[in-house]
Amino acid sequence: MRHQKEGKKFHRLSGDRRHFLRNLASDLIRTGKIKTTESRAKALRPLVEKMITLAKKQDLASRRLLISRLHNQRTSKKLFEQIAPRYSERRGGYLKITKTALTRKRDGSRWAIIEFV
Repeated sequence: MRHQKEGKKFHRLSGDRRHFLRNLASDLIRTGKIKTTESRAKALRPLVEKMITLAKKQDLASRRLLISRLHNQRTSKKLFEQIAPRYSERRGGYLKITKTALTRKRDGSRWAIIEFV
């Protein structure tokens, strides 16, 4: 039983799952909007929102933490210099998930679009 267990596993080992979510986060930050399944979008939202909150501090320690979490210097630079200042006055809720009526053919998963507000 999975009582009081947080998060989805996506049928992956823990390291693979961490890399998978990191790549999704990098894609979202790089492009501003991605189309993925609902469950992936729901797992991705708290991860990226915490990164934005961290980037809003605008100090060296936060920058280094972002680089270590994203493993991509260009993406973390964009998050730190372009995206975080845009939400400096906002207290949270930086992303929105829009559910679409489309489903994936092979397994029937519903598509969703996750983007910055």
